[in-house]
Amino acid sequence: MLLEEKMALPVLRGCYCSRPPSVLSRFLKPVQPQSNKTTRLVPTLSVGVVSTVRPYSSDRGGGKQNQKVVVVGIPNPFIWFRTRIYYFLIRVYFDKEFKIEEFTEGSKQAFSHVSRLLSGSRFESLEGLVAKDLIAKLEEKCALLPPSHLQALSADLEDVMYTTPGDVGIYYDDDGRKFVSILMRYWYLTSARLPEESLEGTRIFQVAIGGEGAPETKRLLTANYEFQREFTKGVPPDWTITRIEHSKLLD
Repeated sequence: MLLEEKMALPVLRGCYCSRPPSVLSRFLKPVQPQSNKTTRLVPTLSVGVVSTVRPYSSDRGGGKQNQKVVVVGIPNPFIWFRTRIYYFLIRVYFDKEFKIEEFTEGSKQAFSHVSRLLSGSRFESLEGLVAKDLIAKLEEKCALLPPSHLQALSADLEDVMYTTPGDVGIYYDDDGRKFVSILMRYWYLTSARLPEESLEGTRIFQVAIGGEGAPETKRLLTANYEFQREFTKGVPPDWTITRIEHSKLLD
C-alpha cells in the first residue's frame, strides 16, 4: 500500500484562483486528475557540468559555420532513482500517461517563451503563464535591472544547452486540494555584455559564429522555473509557473 498521509500545504509561491485555460497548455500537455493521495518527498539533483565546443551547420553558399556548446549533466544515482519513484506516483495517482521526457521538452519551450517576455518587460503577456502574485514581484525586480541584465534574461530555444528536473513535489492542503510541482533547471548561453564582477562563477565561452572575424563571447547562465498544477476535481488542467530564478540576475 502506498503512502496515504494527509499533510498541510506548505507556503506556496503562486496564485491558485480560478482562471481561463493557461497558454502553457501549448507547451505542457494537460492531463486528467485522479483522486488518490501520497505524501511529499523533496529530492535534489546534483549535476556536474561538462562543456565542449562542437561545430555544426555549414552554409556552402555564404561560408557560414557555427559552433555550439554541449553541456552534459551527471546526476546523483540515488537522487535519480528517488525522482523516478515520484514519476511513478504521478502516473499512478494523477496522470497515467505522464512522461518526464515530454514534460521536460515542453517546459523548455515555455522557459524560452517566458524568458523572452521578461527580457522585453512584457509583463501583461505573462498573465495565464505565470502566477499573478509572482508577476507583480517580477515587475518590481526587473525595473531595477540594467539593460544588459534584462537582455541576459532572454533564452532563445537554440541557446538552451541543458534541461533537467531539480525537484518534484506532491502537496495536499486541509481542504483536500491536490497540487503537483516540478522544478526545472536550465543552462543557456547569452551574448549579453555583463560585468565580470556581477556574475562570479559563470562560465565564459568563445563561440565562432561566422567563418571570419573574432569569435563571439558567450556566457553559460542558469535558471530555475517551477511549474505547478492543481489536480483537484473540477479545476482546469493548467500548469502555472510559480517560481522564476535567473542565477546572479533575478533571484
